[in-house]
Amino acid sequence: MSIKSPLLTRSGAVEAGAPDSGIAAHYGDPLREQRALARGEAVTDLSNRGVLTVEGPDRLSWLNTLSSQQLLSLEPGESTELLLLSVQGRIEHDARVLDDGERTWLIVEGNEAPVLASWLQSMKFMLRVDVRDVSADWAVAGSVAAVPAWSGYLTWIDPWPKVGPGGFAYTETPEETHPGLERSWYEYLIPRASLEEAVAASGRTLAGAMAAEALRIAAWRPRLGMETDDKAIPHELDLIRTAVHLAKGCYKGQETVARVHNLGHPPRRLVFLQLDGSQHTLPAAGAAVKFGERTVGRVTSVAQHYEMGAVALAVIKRSVDPEAALTVDDEGELYAAAQELIVSPDAGQAVGRPSGLLRTPRARS
Repeated sequence: MSIKSPLLTRSGAVEAGAPDSGIAAHYGDPLREQRALARGEAVTDLSNRGVLTVEGPDRLSWLNTLSSQQLLSLEPGESTELLLLSVQGRIEHDARVLDDGERTWLIVEGNEAPVLASWLQSMKFMLRVDVRDVSADWAVAGSVAAVPAWSGYLTWIDPWPKVGPGGFAYTETPEETHPGLERSWYEYLIPRASLEEAVAASGRTLAGAMAAEALRIAAWRPRLGMETDDKAIPHELDLIRTAVHLAKGCYKGQETVARVHNLGHPPRRLVFLQLDGSQHTLPAAGAAVKFGERTVGRVTSVAQHYEMGAVALAVIKRSVDPEAALTVDDEGELYAAAQELIVSPDAGQAVGRPSGLLRTPRARS
């Protein structure tokens, strides 16, 4: 159940639909808000997010055994992300992870919090861990630049798009030219009762969820429930980059992760679409992506970007020609779409591959 943000009472606020219900889609001028957010002059209300805490001396080793991420050496204040996979390696949950030295904080999509909390409770066994859903007490706010007035709050810093330890990039775009570098992203944990006061003290304007989504799409950043479905595996979305440690020990789904990475190819790939800007409408998420008359995928996220115009993320079949012109078909409304590679069609089969085709992490000094 979505928690309504008190910031929805602000002048001009228009509530967003799912999955962002409970917060504002915009405050009257989406493109102006987006420009301000991109310049670091605005903050975004993300208080519909779910927040879980895990306390106890076994918390990091326990989460390490359950998830795709290596957490044993996570330092207080360090940010990372994890995936919880099915036995078949499909993405069931993701979480932004931050430890403060006493407890581990998990920031998740709002509708995921009770489900994930219940599942984690069922996996405690005899370990010294205590899982709590604290979404009613803690709100989240986002910004592309650090907010000095919020320096006292716990802050998750998005690792995207840098290739983390044990990670692997599934795009041929060099890390130093990845469009995600244009969007640093900070998520602050703020006591929910203090949210309005904190926003006023930030010295920044408010930007709605539409602005944050447009910048996310332009950064090629996947989102649970948008780019994922019941078949999604991490390789298809380039999430091996930041959310999977390929050299860690056993966890549920690891066999599929290793097999596809070393010996196979993901069946689908995430792609960025530049849509025909001559139309005054946008296709809906879920619209078909076609190559000729054949449906080859679906749009997962779509937005009007303040510089690029209509843009989208889509998940399409791996076999689609990367040079092919595509069409988005939204119930008969057609949009020409030029694709830009995110996940390479030849991603995977790392064993025995010549070096340099896909990028591995830089060695740490």
